[in-house]
Amino acid sequence: MTYEPIYEPPGHLLTPMDSEVPRRVMRLRELGLGQPDPELDGFARELAEAAQRISGSDLPPFAMVNFVTDQQYLGGLFAPADPATGESVELGREVPLDHGYCPHVVVRRKALVLDDVCDYPRFAGNPVVDKLGIRTYVGAPLIDSTGTALGTICIIDREPRPWGHPGLNLIKDHAAELMRRLRHREGLPDAL
Repeated sequence: MTYEPIYEPPGHLLTPMDSEVPRRVMRLRELGLGQPDPELDGFARELAEAAQRISGSDLPPFAMVNFVTDQQYLGGLFAPADPATGESVELGREVPLDHGYCPHVVVRRKALVLDDVCDYPRFAGNPVVDKLGIRTYVGAPLIDSTGTALGTICIIDREPRPWGHPGLNLIKDHAAELMRRLRHREGLPDAL
């Protein structure tokens, strides 16, 4: 499975090259991940509520469990109601690789905190900024017991947020917790 990288003049790589995709696809199949999962939706809700508490916002942010292959698949999703209408925001479960920041987190294998995506030229031009009005992102990789980066968990919001160390710790701790839960599903011990 391959895909063409998308470039932004003057040569900034918008969607990073990801040589781990074939291994990740195989591993996701082995784990039975890649379909909507009520447990992962519940986890995304927990993450959104925790993020709301540390941000001090009146509304929870979006939160996702995202598996990255030749596209992004939201196996877990929490989308808050639109404050203007009170209706749920429909995002869909499949997202192109060039929409969002999770493919960067997967390739980097490190958490990424963007208090305001518009402060970073590489990320400010991302389609989710215009399409959804996204202004902040916090994400961490989900690295399984085989060392495969399966995807990410992330928080996105329409308002810039000064996440700092509390946001970084929140996303890393929740990524570790989700991996513990996935190890339990696999029948593996909690600590490896």
